[in-house]
Amino acid sequence: MPDTGKPFSVCGGSVAKPANSDLGHMRQKKKPDMLTEVELEFMNALWEVEEGSVRDVLTRLAPGRNLAYTSAATILRILDEKGFVTSEKSGKTLIYKPILAKDTYQTRSLKNLSAKLFDNTPAALVARLVDDEGLTQESLEEIRALLDRRLGDASD
Repeated sequence: MPDTGKPFSVCGGSVAKPANSDLGHMRQKKKPDMLTEVELEFMNALWEVEEGSVRDVLTRLAPGRNLAYTSAATILRILDEKGFVTSEKSGKTLIYKPILAKDTYQTRSLKNLSAKLFDNTPAALVARLVDDEGLTQESLEEIRALLDRRLGDASD
């Protein structure tokens, strides 16, 4: 029904149009800021190639990942709708580019993990990581060097 700004009729009676309504447009849902596991798989492929078509992304997925072209196209369309990627026509092909940088998403994911699983205490997250018996001495030394460098930067 076109928006005339006037009350509209329902079953012969007149009903006032709510002041702040636009019957032609539904309220936009908040775009999620976290990726699903499959979306992350596709974003990793796009981050690797920097931009690409559905076929380009499909070739970057794990070997043995038998995903139909149409399924891949749907996932990329969803990523576009959620604002994680942008798409542009090149001839008949859509080319997708990540909008979100990988390091930005890594930071967002760690903050989300810290908030949801470690009571918003980054030290608890790091403690759980370094307590992992699977970490090699080399990995622990790399973590120490990163912390030393970060602490050194903070004191400058």
